[in-house]
Amino acid sequence: MAKAAIGPIRRKFAPWDDPNAKPLIEYRNVTKRFGEFVAVDNLDLKIYEREFFALLGPSGCGKTTLMRMLAGFEEPTQGEVLLDAKPIVGIPPYRRPVNMMFQSYALFPHMNVEQNVAFGLKQDKLAKGDIEARVQEVLKLVKLEPFAKRKPHQLSGGQRQRVALARSVAKRPKVLLLDEPLGALDKKLREETQFELMDLQQTLGMTFLIVTHDQEEAMTVADRIAVMDKGRIIQIAPPAEIYEQPASRYVAEFIGDVNVFEGTVTTAGDGHKVIAAHAPAFTIDALSRIDCGQGSTVAFAIRPEKVRISLDAPADTSVNAIAGEVWDIGYLGDVSIYHVRLENGAAVRVTLANRSRVVERPISWDDKVWLSWERDAGVLLTR
Repeated sequence: MAKAAIGPIRRKFAPWDDPNAKPLIEYRNVTKRFGEFVAVDNLDLKIYEREFFALLGPSGCGKTTLMRMLAGFEEPTQGEVLLDAKPIVGIPPYRRPVNMMFQSYALFPHMNVEQNVAFGLKQDKLAKGDIEARVQEVLKLVKLEPFAKRKPHQLSGGQRQRVALARSVAKRPKVLLLDEPLGALDKKLREETQFELMDLQQTLGMTFLIVTHDQEEAMTVADRIAVMDKGRIIQIAPPAEIYEQPASRYVAEFIGDVNVFEGTVTTAGDGHKVIAAHAPAFTIDALSRIDCGQGSTVAFAIRPEKVRISLDAPADTSVNAIAGEVWDIGYLGDVSIYHVRLENGAAVRVTLANRSRVVERPISWDDKVWLSWERDAGVLLTR
């Protein structure tokens, strides 16, 4: 029996904050080399039972190699991989309690939906009655009961994706590995399927590990995200923390859109810093407890939706305010995106929610505008 769903208590789910919690998956000082190329570089990572964990990063960052070492398709050059506190290096893939869902789905074209889902169960030599019951159970979970007798070529892309998912969970592995599972779907279907994937994971009470280069996908489905670059983990945190409190400029720029101003700390007060921005020259006053003193070079990162845009100057233009000219506008329905060119030629991106259907005086191309923000709107970065 699958464990009870944890959806109602999901907001309290944070075993990584419990010093006594035992990880289900653990990488210890893992390095993987392909010749001279270091794909994974002395990496440590802990993933907990019933967690939906995302490995996020650009192509070549090592995320898929990390997953393949857990699946058994690759072995580490050095270090340990543990599952349920037991070393699994050297154990062949078919003997590991994990299953992997590939981006290509890899369905058998000559088998119908039921037969595809049942294939792994037959390989494990389960009783016929148990196989039939398990197949019906997972087809119901993924809402494919009416399509049980169809062949893969008679299904839509989204339906084939669900068949692959049903086949992956039918064996009830301890961990389900998802390698870019939604990459072949169109945008709208991909967004719908992300929520279905979350519901399924909570219903089954399983641990999901997803590899993706899609920031929005990782932010939507995961409890925690590991942002990777060049074989290393740059930051591990829940989605909101990754977005609002990036640990480095790399994370800030990789996750979502961000505006970055370089500057020098002129005042390092208790809980706030005053920064003299370099280009263009203006003053930033930011709430921050980051460890940096007067004279330190820092970057101030602020998300587009945190910036106010107005035709009128703010009451105080001495701090956190800068003038510019609207260079470009993108209308996306729910939001409008403004590219504002500053006096030094740099562009600032501003996102404005379209709350009203009628705008009496819209901000338009070539308008002179003011950009401003609150002291707690951005984050200071020293690396």
